[in-house]
Amino acid sequence: MAGEVDVVTEAVIRRPVEEVAGYAGDPTHAPEWYANVSSVEWRTPPPVAVGSRMDFVASFLGRRLAYTYEVTELEPGRRLVMRTAQGPFLMETTYTWERLPDDATRMTLRNRGRPSGFSRLAAPFLTGAVRRANRADLARLRQRLERA
Repeated sequence: MAGEVDVVTEAVIRRPVEEVAGYAGDPTHAPEWYANVSSVEWRTPPPVAVGSRMDFVASFLGRRLAYTYEVTELEPGRRLVMRTAQGPFLMETTYTWERLPDDATRMTLRNRGRPSGFSRLAAPFLTGAVRRANRADLARLRQRLERA
């Protein structure tokens, strides 16, 4: 669809899948490895479950963004899908974790969404910016977990 952003990024992290999924799949940790996320507040009681809702505050391309994610799919240790329901950029974020040999994990991060208004015209630019941010965030996550 024209104007849609759809970015898939992955990284191999030399830690067991349970550890990577447990850490990355807990939104409380997002400000520790997402450079642009400054805070996460739970609207529903933790831990993560289908229907969980969290308020995120982030900055992206110089703009402050506040949005609520709702968990729509959860397969512990394998897949987590969160979606925004409102805002200028409706977004779906999917994490998948795959067990690899030698206690390593392949984590895939997918962001898919449709900007509205003026942002819709900038979708090709947004795609590149999201890809760069995702690569840096997964590198930060890998560094954090491999140090542990």
